[in-house]
Amino acid sequence: MTPPPDRVPADVPGDVSGGPGDDFSAEYVARARELRRGVWPVAVGGRAAGLGLVLALGLTGGGAGLVAGFGGAWAARVAGAAVTLVLLPEALGLPFGARGRVVRRRFGLITQGWGGWWADVLRGLLISLPLTAGALFAVYALAGVTGHWWVWAALGAAAVTVLLSWAAPLVFEPLFNRFTPMAPGPLRDALLALAERDGVTVEDVLVADASRRTTALNAYVSGFGRTRRIVVYDTLLSTADPREVELVVAHELGHVVHRDVPRGTALGALGAAAGVCVLAAVVTWRPLLDLAGADGFADPRSAWLLAAVASVGGAVAAPLGAAVSRRVERRADRHALELTADPAGFIAMQRRLTVVNVGEPSPPRALHLLFGTHPAPAERIAAARAWRVPG
Repeated sequence: MTPPPDRVPADVPGDVSGGPGDDFSAEYVARARELRRGVWPVAVGGRAAGLGLVLALGLTGGGAGLVAGFGGAWAARVAGAAVTLVLLPEALGLPFGARGRVVRRRFGLITQGWGGWWADVLRGLLISLPLTAGALFAVYALAGVTGHWWVWAALGAAAVTVLLSWAAPLVFEPLFNRFTPMAPGPLRDALLALAERDGVTVEDVLVADASRRTTALNAYVSGFGRTRRIVVYDTLLSTADPREVELVVAHELGHVVHRDVPRGTALGALGAAAGVCVLAAVVTWRPLLDLAGADGFADPRSAWLLAAVASVGGAVAAPLGAAVSRRVERRADRHALELTADPAGFIAMQRRLTVVNVGEPSPPRALHLLFGTHPAPAERIAAARAWRVPG
């Protein structure tokens, strides 16, 4: 795939010499900053608008009125709560998402047309609506029969977290991408050999048709046990050198070796259970229920209050989650260096990923601390320069 004409070329030297000022040209850094200034206000604005919506409807009688509008029957109100909780935030977020697409398309990062985007929105709704409805029916059914509903809800939240972690690569990923086996050849052999040397059992190497949506580069390892496979974006295959593809996969294998997905799933399950317990303590507080216009928590009209409290909790916890993610990614970087003993190739790979994805080498610190899930490119390159073969 030929890079768009306004793309900064991904020509990168394959050595570890030089310093931060030599990794990216001033023109490229200015381009990356321009993208960030175009995208981040929209992204942050979308998050703020979504939070504002659930607070406005959850901490007033507005949300209760919406739910009551679906009739007096309990089931109708629970279903109405699910529909409004999914569709209203989605509708509010569409202009922000569309604007972000326009900016990214201007930088050559989007290849998908508007029809494909709308199809993805519909697919997302077909997933989120049943999940939300199922969760609400379960919670309000429990709340209607026992005062200890939150115990069962916490256990259910933990179980669903584990189930979704297992189902995502098998059920949800194929809804958004097509996967084909990588053609036999040196690269496939090298990736399988890399996994074998790392002690990771892999069933297959697949290619995802990411180019239908984006020019961004990526690869990952998904699945558990016999379902585990290496997945490589077709954009990565057509843009990066084979050695750089190996280094990206070596990083992803680090997540498997360090059991980051099972650990993350376990932590997510515990966090979901703990979150339900905290939610239960807050949403059953009488002054908040009065504010939300609900007779009690078992009343489905409290659903928007539940969403408001959950959204605030998610916003507060997000920076901590980002910090944990950055630590995990640093460990995977070290693993890639130890597995390949190729810091020069790692640096070349990071430069290419950064340039093709139009990432900012050193984003603003506050923004990075709040939202950054990976170390900044400049930090990753510096770590590779400092790395030495053990012993």
